[in-house]
Amino acid sequence: MYSGRTSREMMDSAMADTTAYAETEADDEIVIKVGMLGDAQIGKTTLMVRYVFGQFDQTIVQTLGVNYLEKTIHLRNTRVRFSIWDLGGEREFLNMLPLVCSDSSAILFLFDLTRRDTLNSIPQWFRQARAFNGSAVPILVGTKYDKFVDDLWVSKEERYVVTEQARAVARAMQAPVIFCSSMHSINVKSIFKIVLSKTFDLRPNFEEIKEIGAPILEFNPRSGI
Repeated sequence: MYSGRTSREMMDSAMADTTAYAETEADDEIVIKVGMLGDAQIGKTTLMVRYVFGQFDQTIVQTLGVNYLEKTIHLRNTRVRFSIWDLGGEREFLNMLPLVCSDSSAILFLFDLTRRDTLNSIPQWFRQARAFNGSAVPILVGTKYDKFVDDLWVSKEERYVVTEQARAVARAMQAPVIFCSSMHSINVKSIFKIVLSKTFDLRPNFEEIKEIGAPILEFNPRSGI
């Protein structure tokens, strides 16, 4: 049961220090459903496992259908429970899209930074998701940043092209854009802090990262398309 405060009031208090988790039992709970969409084998489940369990598991097999995990964090006197739904990227699982999208507060649209075809797929994923949820906060997430900055995988020129294309897609979606690495836990927690801030219209307590080649973290989308 809520104590009478609105969700916004609870989050105003909680987001004052998003890095300090309370040791005592929280008084209030907010449940935030987060959907994860994108092509197959781009690291959706790996990212979810890294965030929930703090582990990088190279043995994770391809999702068949839907994966579901929860993570609860304590922010001052507020308990926030993330309900995270990961849809397999094969087209045969599109019939489960409503299960992932319905009632989601935010939807992560993920692509592999080393495979531009997975970024090219994002507009279609976005349109399909909007058919079932027109109000969820969209967030564009590029995975495998550790490989993206390795010249053996991606050239400097390709990094520039992919970064600018990702920014253009994010502007069209009016979405933040984040580059992350589950292997090295780069920007993983920041994704969900941005989910909190966008869900409750609050400003994150960290700065944007915009330099080409750096782990991009841009959360003030500007509509340009």
